[in-house]
Amino acid sequence: MSRIYLIRHARPAAGWGGADDDPGLDDTGQAQARAAAQRLLALPPELRPTSVVSSPLRRCRETAEPFAQAIGGAVEIDPLVGEIPTPSALAPDARGPWLRAAFAGRWADVEGDLDYDQWRRDVAGAVAARPGCAVFSHFVAINAVLSVLAGDEQMIGFRPDHASISTFELEDGHLRLLERGPEATTGVL
Repeated sequence: MSRIYLIRHARPAAGWGGADDDPGLDDTGQAQARAAAQRLLALPPELRPTSVVSSPLRRCRETAEPFAQAIGGAVEIDPLVGEIPTPSALAPDARGPWLRAAFAGRWADVEGDLDYDQWRRDVAGAVAARPGCAVFSHFVAINAVLSVLAGDEQMIGFRPDHASISTFELEDGHLRLLERGPEATTGVL
């Protein structure tokens, strides 16, 4: 048995669809990242993550950094826990409308270059391959993992708040949700 913690990045300095396609954290986000690190450090030693993995995007890396520094580790970058890939033919300012349309549907119906149903399974597999780890990721990727575990075809079933920590257990090669992190009380996007 081994725990895996899946953490949504803290509040970024800019929302998606803005001029900066890879924003870091704002001041509130920096405080949320430090608070998430403290929550992880407060876990009993036998349950505390011993490694740190992050999406390549800056908001995740900056959220991961306080915990990585506290445990004296490095942040490993894994694109498999990154943001959902945007279709290549989509103009940058069209990402927002594309996501909103996708959020209302099922994984198999998301339009784009990829098999997004397979993408969600790949994300879940990447998380399951990280026992004893704190994995810093994104709203959609967290929903991907949860939808695979629940056998739910809906794309969005959970609205994790910024720096929300969801806890999973890996037992006999199977990932199981122990506890969802807090949900956002206001608009997530």
